[in-house]
Amino acid sequence: MTPEQIAAYVDATAAALGLPLQPAHRPGVLHYFALAAQMAALVEAHPLAPHDEPAPAFVPLSPVEGGAA
Repeated sequence: MTPEQIAAYVDATAAALGLPLQPAHRPGVLHYFALAAQMAALVEAHPLAPHDEPAPAFVPLSPVEGGAA
């Protein structure tokens, strides 16, 4: 995404959610959204084959459930 597309997306999403975005916070939000978009592009660039399976889900247990003393 270009910086202009990121700014438009952030502004439109904040407006759609009714989320006020303070002018002082906007540069940081844009920066971290751009970072997230870059990470998403890396994930999307990895092709998946029909035999690929999702990773197992981590489900934490309480100490009592896990058998800890």
